[in-house]
Amino acid sequence: MKSSSHQVLTVLDNWLSDGHTADLVTVVSTFGSSPRPVGSIAAVRDDGKLVGSVSGGCVEQNLVEHFSRTTKQKQAVFQIEDKSARQFGLPCGGKLELLFERIDTGSQIQPVLELLEERQLVKRIVNVESGQPALISKATDCVFSYDGKSMTQVFGPVWRMLLVGAGELSYYTAQFAQALDFDVRVVDPRAKIRKSWHLDSITVDDLLPDDAVSLYANDERSAVMALSHDAELDDLALQEALPSSAFYIGALGSRSNNKKRLTRLANFGISDEDLARLHGPIGLPINSRTSAEIAISIVAQVIAERAKVTNG
Repeated sequence: MKSSSHQVLTVLDNWLSDGHTADLVTVVSTFGSSPRPVGSIAAVRDDGKLVGSVSGGCVEQNLVEHFSRTTKQKQAVFQIEDKSARQFGLPCGGKLELLFERIDTGSQIQPVLELLEERQLVKRIVNVESGQPALISKATDCVFSYDGKSMTQVFGPVWRMLLVGAGELSYYTAQFAQALDFDVRVVDPRAKIRKSWHLDSITVDDLLPDDAVSLYANDERSAVMALSHDAELDDLALQEALPSSAFYIGALGSRSNNKKRLTRLANFGISDEDLARLHGPIGLPINSRTSAEIAISIVAQVIAERAKVTNG
């Protein structure tokens, strides 16, 4: 799975290859209630076809109608007042400021896609007056910005997820997480389990879980999931992860198994404060049964915890 932004850019590149031109549309600022955050993108083809979303479906038809009036570099502000909010479908008082960029050659998009295929974090800076974009690969910061003169976008994996165990649950969790732009790493020292892994976009590392946490997932933008069904392997990961700065740490298992796990970890010297950070049983309580359902509950819980970090 690709993130929504990655999908938009891929479709846009295909349109350009077929001889079309298009506008890349970015939400650069919002006021009041807005269904889509700044940095959200869509593309409108020269014949009115649309991919992506800048309003959750509210003003996309207006984008199509507006396309013929856009110039090579143009901003369009949609101001929706209370009296017309129902007509446009936006929340009352919502306002979007949208930056239109005319894209007529694949050379403007392909470098971004190449870096995204390498799972790199890509910063794209656009001079609003000239329309000229610049790319910075392997960017270290991830903040969208717009000051009326330039726009800075960031594409690619800003957050990292380490999955301990290469079973079916990790398979589904990895795919959902990739769609949300997580840089996903999977680790499993068990050779037989590694051989059963069949997600081509992610390879399984044979490191011990504690070493993997230390190398890949020990900062405030990391999430660690112990999903191996092997208490020894999961405990190794948790011993390293719980005292770290990882924003999310979860472990698979029943409530009774989680109590036993907490006792073991306490005996290993993990403090009560750090133990309280563990999400166990992992995932939101949505009565999930299948591996795919459990994976959804896990990723949903991670999203909720990530929001606490990003929103303060």
